[in-house]
Amino acid sequence: MRFGPAGQADNYPGKGSADYPAWLAERGLDAFEYQCGKGVHVGEAAARAVGEAARAHGVQLSLHAPYFINLANPDPESRKKTTGYVLAACRAADWMGAGRVTVHTGALMKRSRREALDIARETLREVLRACDGEGYGHITLCPETMGKINQLGDLDEVLELCQMDARLLPCIDFGHLYARSLGALEGKEATARTLDQMEAALGADRASRFHSHFSKIAFTPNGGEKLHLTFGQADFGPDPAPLMEELAQRGWSPTVICESAGTQDVDALAMKELYLAALAGQEPVSGGTGAR
Repeated sequence: MRFGPAGQADNYPGKGSADYPAWLAERGLDAFEYQCGKGVHVGEAAARAVGEAARAHGVQLSLHAPYFINLANPDPESRKKTTGYVLAACRAADWMGAGRVTVHTGALMKRSRREALDIARETLREVLRACDGEGYGHITLCPETMGKINQLGDLDEVLELCQMDARLLPCIDFGHLYARSLGALEGKEATARTLDQMEAALGADRASRFHSHFSKIAFTPNGGEKLHLTFGQADFGPDPAPLMEELAQRGWSPTVICESAGTQDVDALAMKELYLAALAGQEPVSGGTGAR
């Protein structure tokens, strides 16, 4: 199990990403998802510096591809752009030595879920061929479960995409699943069902190594995801404890990336504490409050 933040936490005292892995390691974290959500703008020298620092401090890197990727867009030019965005993300990941790239699945665009998923499947095939052709076949693409109801990317859809190729791993965002289900996908039973479904679709080995995002997320009754929160608030979930307990019980070893709003380092540590306590059969010291 590895735990770490998405992007730089609010209380990070440094200025550049190259110093961030050392700071994370000092805090007891060993994963970091580099954010390229608004586009892949990192240069080779900067990317390699982040990678060298991460390796020196035992921090596992992943990279988030641009948020505006839409695998379900049927327009040929848009699909070419999507392939280009993923290739750019993989190039930066390769410079860093990041083994995983998280990819958004996209929007329905007034089509049925089945129609959108079929388009996404074909686009993803093109993306995989392009990655192989450019020498990025060693990088794992992680289609992400999405938080808005009108987005492609519920659990079934992401698992179907990942069944296309053994190199694909799901990015299971438990906050997104909670938000798009309007709070239904939370708690011990729901968490166990989610993990069981992953294992049935992908097999025990691949399922146990999945990529994950976690944060509390506010939602609206009609749309799903509204905004990311911190562990310090109690109005919305999901509670991280059931997931940590299930992972400890099953002996699974995913990478858990925290996407809390500014407190992603503190809340990642809270999840690590919950996990270690579950392994030891003890109560955690703090339980995670999002406090500094």
